[in-house]
Amino acid sequence: MKNTPFITVEGPIGVGKTSLAKAISEHFQFTLLKEIVDENPFIGKFYKNIDEWSFQTEMFFLCNRYKQLEDIETQIISDNKAVVADYHIFKNLIFAQRTLKNRQYDKYLEIFNILTDDMPRPNMVIYLNASLDTLLNRISKRGRDFEKNISPLYLEQLSLDYRTFMETYEEQHPDIPVLRFNGDLLDFVENEKDLTTILSQIGDELQKGVYTNEPTK
Repeated sequence: MKNTPFITVEGPIGVGKTSLAKAISEHFQFTLLKEIVDENPFIGKFYKNIDEWSFQTEMFFLCNRYKQLEDIETQIISDNKAVVADYHIFKNLIFAQRTLKNRQYDKYLEIFNILTDDMPRPNMVIYLNASLDTLLNRISKRGRDFEKNISPLYLEQLSLDYRTFMETYEEQHPDIPVLRFNGDLLDFVENEKDLTTILSQIGDELQKGVYTNEPTK
């Protein structure tokens, strides 16, 4: 695991995690791990009434992400095949802390710790951030029905939660490189030069470690 790249792309809703993860996967020929969102039967209800549906929503995400990581570990990483994911399971705590009541969160945290104790962890994190206007614009462009009810205030608070979490994460994991990219300044979906800039920095970071996969030419 130490010598096998496991890259996580993280950031708030709408920042472009999946688009960048796909581009990294294609460029470096890494296995792509995508989070399950649309299949969550509670997500639409969640954005209409967060208090009522937050626990069910977060538990669904936790169980499915646990199963995905378990499969990735046994089927991909154990064979020294590199992985790039458009999320990591630590994001569950960011959302749970924002949406769950105290008693619910305590129960949730207990289950989270049991499930993730021996799960694979990324050895590189790519953190994308952007202004609220940029996030809202990109959410609108992709047109998911259940995201139409996302409150701008909720999204803004979530962005701040991500920023705080990532600062703490870097302090607690000084051995794991975190590459930060500003989505207001870099549009890696529409601008090929911006994407090349990001991929080049990722490639430089990969070269610092001992990894089995080489970037494509």
